[in-house]
Amino acid sequence: MKSIKYFFEFFLVIIFFFIFKIIGLKNSSNLSCFIFKVIGPLLRNKNKIKSNIQIALPNIKKNKEKEIINKMWCNYGRVFAEYMHLKKLRDNNFEYIKINNVNRLEELRKKNKPILFFSGHFANFELLAMIIEEKKFKVSAIYRPLNNFFLNPLMEYLRKKYLCNDQIPKSIPGKGKEGTRILIDKIKSKKNIAIMIDQKVSQGIKCKLFAKDALTTNIPAQLALKHGYLLQPLKIKRYNQINFEIDVCDTLEVNTNDNQYSITRKINQILEKMILDNPEQWIWTHDRWRI
Repeated sequence: MKSIKYFFEFFLVIIFFFIFKIIGLKNSSNLSCFIFKVIGPLLRNKNKIKSNIQIALPNIKKNKEKEIINKMWCNYGRVFAEYMHLKKLRDNNFEYIKINNVNRLEELRKKNKPILFFSGHFANFELLAMIIEEKKFKVSAIYRPLNNFFLNPLMEYLRKKYLCNDQIPKSIPGKGKEGTRILIDKIKSKKNIAIMIDQKVSQGIKCKLFAKDALTTNIPAQLALKHGYLLQPLKIKRYNQINFEIDVCDTLEVNTNDNQYSITRKINQILEKMILDNPEQWIWTHDRWRI
């Protein structure tokens, strides 16, 4: 039954991708925004989304909560459509993407240390690795393979071709530890790493995210403490439907008295600020606080 479901999903995605390719970037982004606002609430647990929002924004009014959910689904849809226009976004990134504090990337380069770039699932988060590479930082991007084994090869192809060629699949229970082995090799070679730090994980450390503990990846803390990696947050925001603004934030400071927990807490505090600054474009559907 699962294979039939996955194939049906794959078939629908192919149809929509074909339509999106024909009608262009802006039209497909707007169409997909509308579609996801209609069908998104039917596919995901509404109560879980509202519960997540209440954890982060406990005093939010009902009308604002509804607005955040509506705009989240719209952004979800835009990201989906934009997979068919990654080449255009890459080749014309000067037209669609504005980068603030780009001089900080040059300062990082001069330090001649390996870098872990991190962010969360905001706006079109896929574009971050593309921009890092465009600025001549070779990076290995950690990603979570889709459960849909029909669709996953297509998404891997698009990411490798247009975003970042060096992809590290995050291991999934029951599917081996290929990603872990690849990551270890990259770390030994002092390769730059890119990671999204806001997903639910099966291994990590309990750390406050807003007022509640969340199991959080400790990979950034390990790389900083054991391997001397610099920890560089990036923030992305969508505006005017298909335009993006990327902030190269201050590099996270790691002190001699820091440990894995304190570094992970600092990272979660950065994520908290990103969410508060841009709640409409964060993916609230992740079961982020389940331990």
